[in-house]
Amino acid sequence: MKRNDIVEAVITDIAFPNKGKGIAEAIPVTIKNTLPGQRVLARVTKKRDGAVEAELKEIVERSPLETEKGCSHCDICGGCSYQRLSYDTENELKKNMVLKILKNAGIENFEFGGLIPAPEETGYRNKCEFSFGDSEKDGDLALGMRKRGSFYEVVTLRDCNIVDDDFLKIIDETLKYFTERNIQFYHKKRRDGELRHLVVRKAAFTGEILINLVTTSNYSFNPDEYALAMLSTELDGKIAGILHTLNDVMSDVVQSDETRILYGNDYFYETLLGLKFKISAFSFFQTNSKGAERLYSVVRDYAGDTSGKTVFDLYCGTGTIGQIMSKGSKKVIGIEIVEEAVKAANDNAVLNGITNCEFIAGDVLKKVDELEDKPDLIIVDPPRDGINPKAIMKIIGFGANEIVYVSCKPTSLARDLQIFEANGYKVNKVTCVDMFPRTVHVETVCLLSRNK
Repeated sequence: MKRNDIVEAVITDIAFPNKGKGIAEAIPVTIKNTLPGQRVLARVTKKRDGAVEAELKEIVERSPLETEKGCSHCDICGGCSYQRLSYDTENELKKNMVLKILKNAGIENFEFGGLIPAPEETGYRNKCEFSFGDSEKDGDLALGMRKRGSFYEVVTLRDCNIVDDDFLKIIDETLKYFTERNIQFYHKKRRDGELRHLVVRKAAFTGEILINLVTTSNYSFNPDEYALAMLSTELDGKIAGILHTLNDVMSDVVQSDETRILYGNDYFYETLLGLKFKISAFSFFQTNSKGAERLYSVVRDYAGDTSGKTVFDLYCGTGTIGQIMSKGSKKVIGIEIVEEAVKAANDNAVLNGITNCEFIAGDVLKKVDELEDKPDLIIVDPPRDGINPKAIMKIIGFGANEIVYVSCKPTSLARDLQIFEANGYKVNKVTCVDMFPRTVHVETVCLLSRNK
């Protein structure tokens, strides 16, 4: 077996996030985007030290686990991986992956609360970043998700399991508007064209919608006309704002060099667990509002009675967890590196009449050194890569009796928990919460207690 060989393999296991494990020519091989029970053809891409990686080329035989039809794009779209599984099977896979990762890291002997499913299996996302591109090389203008394994080609979403129908209507009208005017997408390699992304956000509980069109600064259409086209689209929700963001960076990211308001406001409102949150175009907010209520309910349950306690909310984002924990607490201090998110957190605290929360902008690694309060409880909800090891040691140094760790990536979580357990803490409780049906992702909440 050598590089670029086409091999046949039967997938026998799966590792997080979507790495199928199989055997090809009596050699273990890893093939992404596969499921246990599938027989596949794959191209060998890497062979080193006995480890073989291959790229999926064809599914020769489906897995017995694949009992669902999925959307019309599910075999080519890069958005979802588990559409052909029943939801129960999907959650069983996710639960077992998390437990296996923790066990392999030596994290054991905890009370496991199982996996809490999402309230809704479909149409749950409150935010999506759609890409402009072509459906094939030099093909028609497309707007939707990148094709799996492609940097340029885009799948126009005509149906989708994970977004609200209003998203599809907005895509359809946007595509129609720019196709009629022959406006081209921005091609990163050639550095020509105008259209880059369309970001749509819709609050699950208030129904408010924010539309953000992202183009280069060298555009030839009339943005106000585009806004009128959106306002004339029949939607179930209500448009709170339409924005035009100019972005000239070379990389394929949604970034604002300048953002102009075409209609309404550059924010909308959502509610969670009785609190109201003002969400701006670029501020972080959990992408599944109804699922977030379940996630934060687990966090609140693990935190227990916080009456008279000082709580640190590290990597706090827009302060959602901190404000939920504020009731009865003596004080809540949040730290977040994104300044816009901190401003939103402080604004939301005022909006909800909360006076015992303080949110600070800066890197957790540095800002914790400036805190004079001693925490009784620490809540951490870090980015996917987890916590900087130096920051972990500083967090441990506070000596809080309990720490609640919220993680969206179990491999990073397991690595960090090893450090906590090696330095005086024990993982007592673990619960998984599915926030992202049909995808490989899952949230995990852990309660750690300091050894007495």
